[in-house]
Amino acid sequence: MISRLFSSAAAAAALTLAAGVATAQDDDSIIVQSTTSTANSGLYDHLLPIFEGATGIEVHVVAVGTGQAIRNARNCDGDVLLVHARPAERRFVADGMGVERFDLMYNDFVIVGPEADPAGIGGMEDAQEALAAIAGAEAVFASRGDDSGTHKTEMALWADTGIDPAAHSGAWYRETGSGMGATLNAGVGMGAYVMTDRATWTSFANKGDFGILVEGDADLHNQYGVILVNPEACPSVNAEDGRAFIDWLLSPAGQAAIAAHEVDSRQLFFPNAR
Repeated sequence: MISRLFSSAAAAAALTLAAGVATAQDDDSIIVQSTTSTANSGLYDHLLPIFEGATGIEVHVVAVGTGQAIRNARNCDGDVLLVHARPAERRFVADGMGVERFDLMYNDFVIVGPEADPAGIGGMEDAQEALAAIAGAEAVFASRGDDSGTHKTEMALWADTGIDPAAHSGAWYRETGSGMGATLNAGVGMGAYVMTDRATWTSFANKGDFGILVEGDADLHNQYGVILVNPEACPSVNAEDGRAFIDWLLSPAGQAAIAAHEVDSRQLFFPNAR
């Protein structure tokens, strides 16, 4: 049973590198630019030993926000990109930086908050309605504010409401500039509402009196994609082993491994490779 917050970094430090790491690698080794949500949930702790045992290919994961992961990949600091912001992923491929994008898996976002629920959003299924209620009540909302996939989705939802939360930055709208786990910690400390991916929330240990208040909106769908960094744009890319990793993730064996990852008997990601 996993109860800690940053399971990937704590349990397998050799699998996670700091952002900005050099791309020079040994044979049979790749760098995957990915997200804090996949790392915080323990997904890589589960997947990588299976893949490495089957292939002998060592995988190093750089876990940052999606925006930073894409920038790192654009700088040729990686071989594979695994993130969750489909429009930005498609631009990455269209710009010649990625070979091809594949749907890999999905889960969803939820809005969590304190038991007191000052904006009265508990039980709502419309995410935009919930955000408008939070703004109307001027209840504290903690945002990642870091150009991550979660932040991109949050800002799209705010845009649908016609409310500019940045106009209230530092008042009821608080931007942490941090990963999902750190933002949840800050939100719990402030008694603030937070939008989070469900996998990180399920794995998060410091819940206090917080719970899921809004879920089930189709607009909270959270799709992940995987892309090989284009070796024509980045000659340092280990294309052979990067393709092997992607092919395994998309294969029946990889998809079954994704589906098998659970925390507290709850499946965190749902494979949907086509």
